[in-house]
Amino acid sequence: MNNRTTDPRHLMTAPLFLAVLLSSPHANGADTLHSWNGGPTRFAVIQFVKDVTTEGGPQYVPPSGRIAVFSHDGTLCPEQPVPVELAFILDRIKALSSRYPRWKTKEPFKSALSRNLTALASFGTRGMLELTAAAHSGMTTEEFESTVMSWLARTRNPRLNRPYDQCGLLPMLELLDFLRSSGFKTYIVLRGDAGFLRPWAEKAYGVPPDQVIGSSVRTRFEVRKGAPILVRRPDFEMMEDGPGRPGAFYRATGRRPIAAFGNSDGDLEMMQWTAAGGTRHLVLLVHHTNGGNEFAYDRKAMFGRLDKALDFGRKNGWTIADMTKDWNRFFTKTVK
Repeated sequence: MNNRTTDPRHLMTAPLFLAVLLSSPHANGADTLHSWNGGPTRFAVIQFVKDVTTEGGPQYVPPSGRIAVFSHDGTLCPEQPVPVELAFILDRIKALSSRYPRWKTKEPFKSALSRNLTALASFGTRGMLELTAAAHSGMTTEEFESTVMSWLARTRNPRLNRPYDQCGLLPMLELLDFLRSSGFKTYIVLRGDAGFLRPWAEKAYGVPPDQVIGSSVRTRFEVRKGAPILVRRPDFEMMEDGPGRPGAFYRATGRRPIAAFGNSDGDLEMMQWTAAGGTRHLVLLVHHTNGGNEFAYDRKAMFGRLDKALDFGRKNGWTIADMTKDWNRFFTKTVK
């Protein structure tokens, strides 16, 4: 016997059901995801949080296991026309060039001084190590932090005309807040020098310095004028992009995240590792499709190429945030 009612008043189409579900009190992201359009992407985020925070539910995860990891460039902030740390390095090389006349003819410094990004890319990791060591070393840790903060105070993204530390993508800032209000601990993982981001990560993203994981400049302990200090050496310990990220995260935390957010092929392995954890998880790719409000790029980009990860994510049912379809605002209205 069929017990299903045929009364039209009890029938609801799939689109209408989704609309009702998205408008329910629990589905509004604690009323914080204002910059996200209603739809499957926003719903996937909210449903994930609901599932892992509902005590007694089959997918409940205690607060100690609520770990979320975010890539930095391209996920939390724009990485065009160049990533923020590379912009800093290029400016530092220019500022220091009067001390080192040989840089005018020696690569990769010659290309850095002329801002020939294509040539710089051809030098690969070795070239970036040389540039980073030259730009980031020779100072105490306090002097380096002061140099970074001074640079941020006077430098803007040339396309967006905003200070780099105020270029946080508003939907992702809201997402960070939503996760933290739901008991998540949020981390940032980046290939660049963690020491560059740590001085301003908390103000820009609400992420404290000890939750920023990346490459690092080795330091040397010294005593100068009776004061113990740490001096940044020209030895850079580069975290391998892609496959190196999960290992670096585990070494730093001893945990596997249940949520991972990225935007490029360099984030693929971290997201694969997150998805294989055996618990309820969320992996979300930010797809840069809006050249009007931000930048549009993917498979052929020099920075933040999204090719293999996009195909893998689509094939495996990952959540993909299309900026044009899923976001209605990109940045805060005011710039301080």
